[in-house]
Amino acid sequence: MDTLLLEVAKISQSYSKKTVVNNLSFGLNKGAIGCLLGPSGCGKTTVLRCIAGFEPIVGGEVLLNGVKVSSSEFSLQPEQRHIGMVFQDYALFPHLTVISNITFGLHYMSRTERSERAAEMLEIVGLKDVANNYPHELSGGQQQRVALARALAPKPDLLLLDEPFSNLDVNLRERLSLEVREILKNQGTTAILVTHDQNEAFAIADEIGVMQNGEIMQWDSAYNLYHRPTSRFVANFVGQGVFLSGKILDSSHVEIELGGLEVGISNQHTSDKLFGEGCNVDVLIRPDDIVHDDESSLKAKILHKAFRGAEILYTLRLPKGSTALSLVPSHHNHAIGEDIGIKLEVDHVVAFGQITQ
Repeated sequence: MDTLLLEVAKISQSYSKKTVVNNLSFGLNKGAIGCLLGPSGCGKTTVLRCIAGFEPIVGGEVLLNGVKVSSSEFSLQPEQRHIGMVFQDYALFPHLTVISNITFGLHYMSRTERSERAAEMLEIVGLKDVANNYPHELSGGQQQRVALARALAPKPDLLLLDEPFSNLDVNLRERLSLEVREILKNQGTTAILVTHDQNEAFAIADEIGVMQNGEIMQWDSAYNLYHRPTSRFVANFVGQGVFLSGKILDSSHVEIELGGLEVGISNQHTSDKLFGEGCNVDVLIRPDDIVHDDESSLKAKILHKAFRGAEILYTLRLPKGSTALSLVPSHHNHAIGEDIGIKLEVDHVVAFGQITQ
């Protein structure tokens, strides 16, 4: 049975009468990895700081293991919450060696216990060979692993990671994301990551909350955020895609300019009104929904192309003038201006009522 470790219940926070977190709620089970994903300024780091106890809240509650640690009337000191933190800039002590950085927060242990725990953490993060090095002698990825080891060393109930990979190059960021997830899962650590990078969120988290203007728009798996977004904002923010105009034919079919789609519509509503027959809708078409097919009679003109190694992302002009994206294996290398055959393969139909001006 899952055990709820963290409960964030309708919390709010304001700066100078400006609301930056608005009635926000989510929960995280023990051993799960959650993520707050959103654009800069959406309030995600503020939520993390409220959970850590670095900032008070003006409404709602934060509970850890069923115990209230924050409300508008009460705030438990950060050092008493048993929460670990990994910062964007690593926050390592430059005058201390790697092993001394890791043992810094273990003052309540005996010297022998500190040494044993530090050795264990160095083994876990793969840095036992640099135990006596100083931070400036390490790469960015190694410094981030030291910061992770230091945060995990006291065995916190909850680990918070604030944009932990933003200072690293893209390739290292992707590799380290997978390494960090493996470490957290092997340790059974409950964690929350804050990031604006979808790839990081998808690589690390079990559950992701997409934020906008201090609110969580959707809390879900990466798969559902991409294939079953519940709002236009989530549909636009997560992944790539375009909206094509369509019309609801009946309860199980919608027509767009590329053809008819069979609908198992679960999230085709706005303003809490379900769509009816004849309603005009905007249908989300992802790059993987449009497949290259030389034999198809349906043609589209290539407007732009972006080579991505194994794949090419084509921007296409459709027969009626709309544009769409298509992700195609890179051995199908076509020129800009060329007409190519395409076909529609949509497994998840996502539609929203058209916005009237």
